[in-house]
Amino acid sequence: MSSVTIPPPKSLESPISVPLKTLMGPGPSNAADRVLQATALPVIGHLHPEFLTVMDDVKAGVQYAFQTANPVTLALSATGHAAMDCVMNNMVERGDIVLIAENGIWGERAGDMASRHGGDVRKVTNPASVPFSLADIESALKANKPKMFFITHGESSTGVLQDLGGIGELCRRHECILAVDSVAALGGVPLNMDALLIDILYTGSQKVLGVPPGSAPISFGERAMARFRARKTPPASFYLDLEWLHTYWGCNPEKPARVYHHTGPVNTMYGLREGLALLAEEGLEKCWQRHKECAEKLHKGLDALGLELFVAEKSARLPTVTTVRVPDGLDWKAVVKYAMQTYKVEISGGLGPTANKVFRIGLMGQNATPEKVDLVLKVLKEGLESVGYKAKL
Repeated sequence: MSSVTIPPPKSLESPISVPLKTLMGPGPSNAADRVLQATALPVIGHLHPEFLTVMDDVKAGVQYAFQTANPVTLALSATGHAAMDCVMNNMVERGDIVLIAENGIWGERAGDMASRHGGDVRKVTNPASVPFSLADIESALKANKPKMFFITHGESSTGVLQDLGGIGELCRRHECILAVDSVAALGGVPLNMDALLIDILYTGSQKVLGVPPGSAPISFGERAMARFRARKTPPASFYLDLEWLHTYWGCNPEKPARVYHHTGPVNTMYGLREGLALLAEEGLEKCWQRHKECAEKLHKGLDALGLELFVAEKSARLPTVTTVRVPDGLDWKAVVKYAMQTYKVEISGGLGPTANKVFRIGLMGQNATPEKVDLVLKVLKEGLESVGYKAKL
């Protein structure tokens, strides 16, 4: 008698079918053909010398993208959420005071993760469309005396860009670690980790880098590593344990021989390597400028349609993710549905504090071009008119 009681699923009898869509939401973004082709290269062992070379290339590419000389720079075999959890896993011990800047969903989730690792979470909060001033931050640092301060560089749920200037100096004056989430911003706006005195920085592969989701570049400076070495207890997560990770990545001078920690996603890292290579070939300054110019073009087009941007302060608008207020009484879901069904163009709704309040339009990586801006404006105009909105344009 057969031990197989569940038959093969009928759905697997047909080949996989995935349509080509233009991803103009907050991420993921479309990947370049070169990146996709790299992910189809032969699978090799995760400790084979050829793959170790790929890992070294990724490390160098992340150091360039972050503008850091930190030896402990690597890419997690996981998404940006895991990078956030990696920060908390390695920096937070039970009872440690952690100060979180919250003006969107990523501050909320950072606080949640820190509390799960036993942190005493304190928050400095602002409305969803408002960035933090140095005065806001200094006041909270003085009042709470945290061991770590966490802030989001590009708050993709609200479209806010946080100016990071001066925060590193404040954190050093108050003897706390500065951790920055730049998942939605890195590559699309100027950022220099070392010059800004950022102790921990991370991003995700699927935004400006234009790489399929599944890897998260992250870097730890010496102050963060000193804090890690001073831990009294081991990190709760083995998978995100920095001691194992930086040894596997060849970043540990005390253990020059790489030690098996997990089976790295070989083909995913091929793609990340090529995404970083494309960024290096274009150059950071040109990439920053391209995203700036495309965002400005988009904002002018939205204004011509009679739409209002969610973030009032121009300097606080995130170039990579623009939030647009949904006009009163308008069925935003119908507009999003029209864009996808008619053009296979993704335009997203709000998230967290902006749910049902905004459209979110992403201009990241391969999609930050004048042609894509024209396309998304055309699609949005038609979608709005399909539900009765009288666009100016």
